[in-house]
Amino acid sequence: MSSHATNGTYTVAVERDFTARHFLVGGDWGPENDPHHHDYKVEVLVEGRGLDRHGYLVDIVDLEAALDDLVARFRNSTLNELPEFQGLNPSIEHFCRIICQSLRERLHGDNLSALSVKIWESTIAWASFRQEVI
Repeated sequence: MSSHATNGTYTVAVERDFTARHFLVGGDWGPENDPHHHDYKVEVLVEGRGLDRHGYLVDIVDLEAALDDLVARFRNSTLNELPEFQGLNPSIEHFCRIICQSLRERLHGDNLSALSVKIWESTIAWASFRQEVI
């Protein structure tokens, strides 16, 4: 850990908006069982107790690029048709975990302690997934 460690935790966040389609499976959820789209908002938060020699928890440009790559993959797609959702109900809970784990594989930083992803599927409904970084 850098010499800039604290007793607190730093958080850096970025967000993006995109549209994608899905349909729910495995239950009777009325119109949600039919293909439909959502205007999603995804927020990514990275946490850590220390900063690097430049005063960064993570390079925000790298974080934005990693998120942009993932959003490009999902934008205007039907989630049910993507390999990440094979055998899964494409809920926002699963969607959060999938994005979080994908970002974890792409981000580098010695000071990262956790990564969280929150996805809104409407202005009033969201889910999140948080993963400790070991």
